Amino acid sequence: MMFAVAMTFIDQTIVSIAAPDIVSELGLSGSGMQWVINAYLLSLAAFFALGGRLADLLGPRRIVIVGTLVFVISSVLCGCVPKGDAALTWLIIFRATQGLGAAMLFPAALAVVVAVFPVERRGRALALFFGLTGALTALGPLLGGWLTSWTWRAIFWVNVPVAIIALILTAVAHISDRRRPESLDVKGAVLIAVGMGASVLGFQQASAWGWDSVATWACIVGGLAVLYVFCRYELRTRHPLVNLAVFRDRAFTVDSLVLFFAMLAFVPLFFFASVYAQVSLSASPNQAALYLLYFFVGFAIASQWGGRILDKRGARPAMKTGCVVGAVGFALWAGKLTDLSMHDQWPYAALAGAGIGFILAPASTDAVNRAIDASYGEVTGITQTVRNYAASVGMAVFGTMLTHTMTDKVVDTLQERGVSSATANSVARDVTEAVTGNADARTPTGDSPAATAMRDAMSSIRMDFAEANQWVFYGMAIALGIGFLCALRHPGGAGTQTAADESANAPAPQAPSPSPAPTSPTSPKG
Repeated sequence: MMFAVAMTFIDQTIVSIAAPDIVSELGLSGSGMQWVINAYLLSLAAFFALGGRLADLLGPRRIVIVGTLVFVISSVLCGCVPKGDAALTWLIIFRATQGLGAAMLFPAALAVVVAVFPVERRGRALALFFGLTGALTALGPLLGGWLTSWTWRAIFWVNVPVAIIALILTAVAHISDRRRPESLDVKGAVLIAVGMGASVLGFQQASAWGWDSVATWACIVGGLAVLYVFCRYELRTRHPLVNLAVFRDRAFTVDSLVLFFAMLAFVPLFFFASVYAQVSLSASPNQAALYLLYFFVGFAIASQWGGRILDKRGARPAMKTGCVVGAVGFALWAGKLTDLSMHDQWPYAALAGAGIGFILAPASTDAVNRAIDASYGEVTGITQTVRNYAASVGMAVFGTMLTHTMTDKVVDTLQERGVSSATANSVARDVTEAVTGNADARTPTGDSPAATAMRDAMSSIRMDFAEANQWVFYGMAIALGIGFLCALRHPGGAGTQTAADESANAPAPQAPSPSPAPTSPTSPKG
């Protein structure tokens, strides 16, 4: 299962490294490239609950296979995107179907892993699961830098051999395929997809439409209103897509809130840090990958530590520690961005990674342990929906913040060099669009005053981008600070389930026996 979900984790980071080359070859804008990344994250958020529910209704093994096939076929089509006007639409559509495949695959795979281990061993097991998959996420930038030197299209095609091996391993594992004889809540699936899509669209387009635009707030408020309707509908449905009863458990609600604020920083970091490294530090894609590796060293170590804390003392101390460490790490890292030295930043990047590592596995595992009578697939779908919706909102909000700050700073830089206000504003918008999607700050040609001023100001513009990113990183630190306040509300202790719940969710006994095992709901597990 770890191998199966490797593709979905790698894909969250690998595209960020290749973004500059994709923008350059296909002629995309910086905001367009953010949508290529955001389409995957938004699709994950919109369909994770559906994926978890399908795993319950049709069996996790079947959904793992279907999700893998949808993901890898979409990956091949992303790599075959044609040049021209249709390129952006093509990429966004098949990145979204990639997200659909991942949304089916991940909750089914995690439900299998969770069901194998009893509660007292689950923290360490899932720490290993999230730690190794986190390490595979770190492989994304490294692999992306190496493949991009050949062709950026290879970052999508590399999923083909991984998918083949994952399917072979899934067949060898002989996974139990338990099903639940219930109906699928199609209306709920449509409502949650529309609500999430509309609200994130408003956040994402705020930089282009403006925060005073009616369209911006119509999307945000309208999307949130649809999500409210979704919640009301789910409470009245006999077989809901999302069992909202789990939120009656305060610990589950706190786990979900902490995950939300942690993921506001976690996934968006890959895009903003990699582009910062390539623009402000003039790093190559491979060097940008190594820059992100510092973060994952701290993440991998803290993931294992956090799992042990969960097993011994519960999720509360691990989440509190993670939020504090992460907030301090991101704040100190932000302060070092304007030094323009990769070497000086690694301790703070590792500290920020450690903070996320302490949070991720304990909060996710504790939420699953408190599943009441819901299935593992269903609860995993809920927590992953929260996480990926947060990632989409983070990309949108921090992208808007970066665009506005960068534009204002470039305008000031050009006006200091004698460029008129109107010209400076026009050029600044063009620079911001380019610099947020292109690695190399290409020196403009021509003899116009604006082009001359731009050539003279390139070093200052690199610093402008670093200063704009400081606001993004401080925003990530604030998100984790809010997460700490939420963690204080956690009641503590370990999540518990009844024997019937454990038995109902556990895979069929595998131990050899001359006679059939008892089938009573209260019988001990094999």
